[in-house]
Parts: sequence; structure tokens; C-alpha cells
Amino acid sequence: MVSTIRFHSLGGPEVLRIEDVPVRAPGPGEVRIRVDAIGLNRAEVNFRRGTYLEAPRLPAGLGSEAAGVVLEIGPDVPRWSVGDEVSVVPAFSQNDYPVYAEEAVVPASALVARPEGLDAVSSAAVWMPYVTVYGMVAETVRVRPGDRVVVTSASNSIGVTALQVLRHLGAEPVATVATLDHAEALRAAGAAHVVVPGEDLTADLLAATDGHGADLVLDADGGPQVTQLVAACAPGATVIVHGGLSGQPTPLPGGTYAPVWLRRFHLFEVTGDPAVLRRAEHFVRAGLASGAFTPTVDRVFDFDDVAAAHAYVDSPDRAPGKPVLRVR
Repeated sequence: MVSTIRFHSLGGPEVLRIEDVPVRAPGPGEVRIRVDAIGLNRAEVNFRRGTYLEAPRLPAGLGSEAAGVVLEIGPDVPRWSVGDEVSVVPAFSQNDYPVYAEEAVVPASALVARPEGLDAVSSAAVWMPYVTVYGMVAETVRVRPGDRVVVTSASNSIGVTALQVLRHLGAEPVATVATLDHAEALRAAGAAHVVVPGEDLTADLLAATDGHGADLVLDADGGPQVTQLVAACAPGATVIVHGGLSGQPTPLPGGTYAPVWLRRFHLFEVTGDPAVLRRAEHFVRAGLASGAFTPTVDRVFDFDDVAAAHAYVDSPDRAPGKPVLRVR
């Protein structure tokens, strides 16, 4: 039996419980890991509330990003060995392989080796944001040096990571945030401009790009503002909506604007394709090794404080970076 975080009904952080749950032996293509740290994402908050892309099967566990050590190998797993230090990348349903626990069974295909020099907490904060950004700026589109790239809600973990990656690629990132409280941290991450949107987001972004318009938008919010983002684009630009922080439907923009590609993106486009994930892994490791990429851990919560951690993940007052749950 291992301590496991589950919920028996949909709702706020108060529905989360720590329970003793047995862990099964790994089956074909699976491994059992000791979980040392868990990366916290808004996907888990939405899963707990019942507003995620899939409904939880109650009682449900949750989580898909972690760092730990391999404890047991199932059949048909050639790469990994007991004792390997690994990270789990989100590549599966939280219903099938939840990782909010002291131990978890996960697909071997969702493991990557822990980057050299990183502890478990930092390793739990690396892969989801960097792999997501890689998928958008290297696989979906190819960012060029000098491209003006708008990053919305730039204080979250993907936003901060995007600023680092875009700076590394020679682009000119424009960060949008609700307040200027964390402007200096965002500039340090790579933002050339930090914009607090006013009544006319389009005008604000055109001003930040010297009237050129955005060549690419990485939008974490979705919702009605997508219309204004599209209107702030240069001809031939791409708007990638990779999140739904607004909680509102995303309309197909109407009216007159430059020819723009509008696209949805999900992390599984990378993690669900072994060849693409391999490219992403090499890209991230190279950036870490060179010092261009630095995982940004916001706050670390103890395992027993998971309710407070979830409340913080959903808070508008978060500092830049990723919150992490430390198991041991």
C-alpha cells in the first residue's frame, strides 16, 4: 500500500484525499517508479473539477508529470533498468496512469532520463513546458531569428519557458500579463516587451511590434481575445491556441484581418509520437547543457499540502514558473 492522492467527487481542492492504495505490478511496456516529485499543471485542476478534455473515472487519481526512480520493470521494456533516475512526461490519460502517489505504474514510453545535474524537483518541472514549446516553435511552425512572437499569460510555466526558448532562437518575444508585478522576471527570461493589455489588445500588440504585427502568437488563454490577437498579426502569421485559461469558447474570428493560420495544439502531438518526442528530448537536453534553458520552479509544496498546492495553481497571483509537489 502506498499513499495516493485521489478524489471521490468533483469540486474544489477540498475533495482531494490522501489514501492508502495498492500498486499493481507493471504489465507489458510498463514500469513501476518511486515518485520523488510531481509537476503541477492546470490540467489536474480542471480534471478534478470535471472541466478537462476527459471526464475522471471516480474515485480518480490524477497527474501525469513526475520525477523518480525505476523500481520494477514489466515485460517487453528493453531500455530501462531498476535504479534509473527518470522523469515522466505527460503522454497518457490521468485515468489510466495517475502519478500523484508515492509509487506509480507508467508506460515506459513516457519516460526520459533525468537531465544531468538536476534534482527531482527541477526534473519534475522541465519536460511538460519545454516539450510543449518545442512542439509549437519547431514542429508546428519554424520560428526564425527576428520573428515577433506574442506569448499570452506569460507568467505560467509554459509562458516563461517559451520566453527562454524564443530568446535562444533569436526571436523577439512580447509577453502579455495581467499586471507588471513580475515584469522583471519575464524580461530576465527573455521578453523584449511586457504588455499589460488595456481596452484595445490589438493596438497594444501592434505598438509593441513597431506596427509590424506578430509573426506568431502562442496563446494560453483562448476565448474571445483570439479575435484581437488575430487582428494584431502580420500577413502569414500563425496563432496557436494551446490552452483555455479564459474558460470561454474560442470563436472563429470574423471581419477583416491579415491572412493568418489559426491552430489548436496539444502536448500529445509530441509525446504521442516517439520520433517527435526524441527530437524534443534532444532539443531540451542541448538547451539545458548550454545554459540557455533553466527550469523555473515557482513554489514547492509538501505532499500533504496538495489541497493548498491546487488552490495555488488556480490562483491569479502566481509567480512565474511551475509549482511542484515534493513527495520525499
